[in-house]
Amino acid sequence: MKIEAPSIVVLSPKKLLGKHVIMSMAEDKTGLLWASFMPHRKQIKHQIGNDLYSLQVFPEGYFKAFNPIKSFEKWALVEVEQHDTIPENMEAFSLPGGQYAVFNHKGMDTAIFQYIYSTWLPASGYSLDNRPHFEVLGEKYKQGSQDSEEEIWIPISLKKQ
Repeated sequence: MKIEAPSIVVLSPKKLLGKHVIMSMAEDKTGLLWASFMPHRKQIKHQIGNDLYSLQVFPEGYFKAFNPIKSFEKWALVEVEQHDTIPENMEAFSLPGGQYAVFNHKGMDTAIFQYIYSTWLPASGYSLDNRPHFEVLGEKYKQGSQDSEEEIWIPISLKKQ
């Protein structure tokens, strides 16, 4: 697997809207989440673009002692101009701004996450920041295809000396 160096980006805060579930890596409910979100996506007013956001909110210290049965929030979202109209069974999510390492990923190999957290991050001069992690599923995203492309956004801050 060839992995290009990430872009380091400062993200402005975003307003998102969608659904979430509580899950763990061992009990992956991603498919159920997206199956419940996608049929109702067109009900969301004031969408910005066509990108989908697959977002994770991990509890503080989640990666210090990784445990595949530890729970976190997983979200299926779209970006919106405002949170004034929220369809039934959906929720608003405010993504805080901040610095991110953005990896362009092609294919379905999830080993990229192992590389990011165990190889790239320790050697990078950055620390993992306690903000949401997310993937942007844009026009080149093709679920289940080796030709699929997405962006992986990892929250970072400069390592303290």
